[in-house]
Amino acid sequence: MLLAAGLSMEIVYILLALLIALTIHEASHALAALVLGDSTPKEMGRLSLNPFAHLDPLGALMILFVGLGWGKPVMIKAERLKPGPQIGMALVGIAGPLSNLVLAILASIPLRFHWVSLLPERFIETELFPAEFQFFSIGRVLLYLVFISIGLTVFNLIPISPLDGSRLWQILLPARVYQRFARVEVIGLVIVIALVLSDRFLETNILMSVLAPPIRFLWWLFVGMAPPFPL
Repeated sequence: MLLAAGLSMEIVYILLALLIALTIHEASHALAALVLGDSTPKEMGRLSLNPFAHLDPLGALMILFVGLGWGKPVMIKAERLKPGPQIGMALVGIAGPLSNLVLAILASIPLRFHWVSLLPERFIETELFPAEFQFFSIGRVLLYLVFISIGLTVFNLIPISPLDGSRLWQILLPARVYQRFARVEVIGLVIVIALVLSDRFLETNILMSVLAPPIRFLWWLFVGMAPPFPL
């Protein structure tokens, strides 16, 4: 019973961290778009800290069951962005990973300086909840928040469209080529999903061999302890 309760609480910690990290990521895209002149994300309710405004069902399931995924894409009218479509989209794109990097740094500070405990502490005492569910660990939430935020940062910087990292090198494309390239982004999404699934179920380790070193480096740099998942 205690083991089951412990596993249940770990799932709660992961879900909380996931919702926070994805929300900050997607809301940052929306905020960057608004600052650069496109109010479309705001009009669609994406300039919000409500996590349910940013959840993509497939992306969330991929994170939960495969380990890598995404939030609901923020719809942007690139022609409205003040620096122009290519530079504007690059700035909007990089806002997401940068926000997760900042979030990881902030969440890692209490862990780095041992201001919080990784052990559960009683947060509620009532007969409505079994005793084993009356304990909660802020430290565990922060632990997963740092890990997931770093993972989202590194994963989204992969230079494959439609991930955020692809926006950076697309600045160099001629305008006509850029417009054509934007129409076939779904091909890049298929490639990314195929890499994620092949790593998970075929154990090809193609994607993780690229992601693991920077994730491991940033984790040890920020937290200085063993990560909650093997890398």
